[in-house]
Amino acid sequence: MTRRTVRAVRADAALLAVSLIWGFTFVTVKLAVEDLPALHFLSVRFWVAFAAMLLLFPRRIRAAFPSTLVPGCWIGFFLFGGFVLQTFGLGLTTASKAGFITGLSVVLVPLISAVILRQHPARMVLAGVLVAVVGLGMLTLAGRLAPNLGDLLVLGGAVFFALHIIAVGRYAPGHDPMALAALQLGTVAVLSTLSAAAAGGWIPIPRAVWPAILFTGLLASALAMAVQNWAQRDTTATHTALIFATEPVFAAVGGYLLAGEILGVRGWLGGALIVLGTVLAELPDFVRFPRAQKFQGETLCQGHLEHLVHVVDEDRL
Repeated sequence: MTRRTVRAVRADAALLAVSLIWGFTFVTVKLAVEDLPALHFLSVRFWVAFAAMLLLFPRRIRAAFPSTLVPGCWIGFFLFGGFVLQTFGLGLTTASKAGFITGLSVVLVPLISAVILRQHPARMVLAGVLVAVVGLGMLTLAGRLAPNLGDLLVLGGAVFFALHIIAVGRYAPGHDPMALAALQLGTVAVLSTLSAAAAGGWIPIPRAVWPAILFTGLLASALAMAVQNWAQRDTTATHTALIFATEPVFAAVGGYLLAGEILGVRGWLGGALIVLGTVLAELPDFVRFPRAQKFQGETLCQGHLEHLVHVVDEDRL
């Protein structure tokens, strides 16, 4: 293999590891919020992640702070909405289902972007959305005419994550990626803290929850973001998005190994359709890449892929 190919394979392996970490955060968070209120957990988790970013990139954050403050806070608001809805939803549904439902955010991005831009989405995007919606129904309805509240909350979180990705694609050009990421994390930390205080004040953090806080704060947020920034130097943004389509599968595996969750044949088939829909929605950009040799973010829909490097966990997660 050529040196460039070796770098690309190494980058893909690193991104797959990030996807695995993010996938296992679903069951980690689900177990943690059984012992600590969701807003308290989010607050501590994101203060840990924000502090880690300050320690890792102090000069870059300080230098870019004035110009990055407003876009960072605005993008962080969408990230906060995604995490709040997802975390509350995890308390009412399984980590496996939450992982697949959250994966819909990648499918929703081109659809929402098309609405904002008043453009018809590509046929492949519509096909991906249709397949993913069928999968969502198989995964969540389970013989009933409506999903449970937890599934709906996680779905709302997926919408916010899609809006977050679109906002990143809009504001990221021209801003330092690490400074922008740090401000997003800090915004989520502040909003979570204020929300937790408004919801009834603070309670002591159980010792058993600290491993989950450190795992999600340090590994799934700060470290994963740094690794992703490093890896995307040697691979394409669209390729990255396709690799991240494996995250829901890792969430299901984590749910089974750590919490004994079993989806069943219907659930696995629905989850597989969601992953397939995600891949179909991204294929147009993937097919165009060999001709262009470089991804060009000409629309918001494409721009979110150009800047997936800035997205946290996605959980996101």
